[in-house]
Amino acid sequence: MLTENVREALLRAAARNNADWCEAICRAHGLRGEFRLDAWTSPARTPPYYPDAVTLTEHADAGDLLARIDLGVGGASVKDSFAALDLADRGFAPLLDARWIGRPADPPARDPLWQRIRTTGRLAAWEIAWDGGVEGLFPASLLEDPSVLVLASPDFGAGAVLNLGAGVVGVSNLFVADPAVDAARAWHDCLAAASVRCPGLPVVGYESGEELAAAEKAGFTPLGPLRIWLATS
Repeated sequence: MLTENVREALLRAAARNNADWCEAICRAHGLRGEFRLDAWTSPARTPPYYPDAVTLTEHADAGDLLARIDLGVGGASVKDSFAALDLADRGFAPLLDARWIGRPADPPARDPLWQRIRTTGRLAAWEIAWDGGVEGLFPASLLEDPSVLVLASPDFGAGAVLNLGAGVVGVSNLFVADPAVDAARAWHDCLAAASVRCPGLPVVGYESGEELAAAEKAGFTPLGPLRIWLATS
């Protein structure tokens, strides 16, 4: 059971860690974002599935935040890490409501099944397993980023991304491609790999719906709400 102080610390670390991951993705695509006390923002449109801003405090000002992202191209999005913004009157609509999750570090596993992806060929195979319709979202330069670990089972039946930052390890892009593997098994294998490759670090992320329920069964505690806003014009 996490104490209130630990939950609060993990919540803020999760938001910052996720902003670090968004920056890593942008950096791999030749883009650069900006960190300020209130938020991470990208002045240029970000790659698909990634927000143009991630708030780092519940006190972020909507007008100032939106002035730092590109609204001239459709599809801009904001990850409101504390579900504290109201962007409905600024041309945005809620896209997703989710929960930040966190859990303490596990002792290192003896023999983690998932291995780190280290070659461009295996990265391409990982990308197809994650989402068969995507190509080139995860550039090969990510494999050289020491803060990013792309992981998969030997047959690409399941996998995820781990990223280091804010004193925690973030889990994102967790997928199950093999019908014989369930979500519980995927979380178990992911956490085993994290315990070995990122020893001693709490694990954070965000999920919603059935994925949130599966994460809770894996020992995660919901930390707080987040909302992703999508520009409607």
